[in-house]
Amino acid sequence: MRSRLICSALALTAGLFVSPALGQTATDSSATSVDKVLASSGAGFNVAAVESLIQRGDSAVSAGNLDQAKKDYDSARTAAKQLLAFYRDLSGAFRGLDARIPREMDTKGREALSLLAQANLRLAALFRRQNQPEVAVPVLVEVVRLMTPAKPEGQKAYQSLVELGFVDTPFRGGQSAPGS
Repeated sequence: MRSRLICSALALTAGLFVSPALGQTATDSSATSVDKVLASSGAGFNVAAVESLIQRGDSAVSAGNLDQAKKDYDSARTAAKQLLAFYRDLSGAFRGLDARIPREMDTKGREALSLLAQANLRLAALFRRQNQPEVAVPVLVEVVRLMTPAKPEGQKAYQSLVELGFVDTPFRGGQSAPGS
């Protein structure tokens, strides 16, 4: 909880220094979308920024810079986890007061969760590429736990665990196994 408050304070402080309209108040009706520093695509603290970090990691992998890719994927994971927690907190705070806000936060939370799973899958693939399967296992298990095996990301993570030999039983997606 304390680390969330510190992260929030840092993000807000950074936003004050980046914002071009320091003199405007939040209730100013002339405020434009430029003033929404955290909502800008590719920067700020939002789903688009996480997507941008994942894309940067992908570019680093393509360029063969695996250390930079790991940093980008780790940053994407951290940001997605923070977003997910904040969206859940806001959803809970407004539940029963204004149904629109929890719906919005739940939607944004699902997007953040999906991005977390994508960053985890890419990071696990990177660990496998670097012959570090023991480091990939916890990341893959987290994807299965977060997304469930019913979702494509969860199935892909579980299949990777089978390929690594961490688990033996393949998941058949609800099909009954022969002889059961």
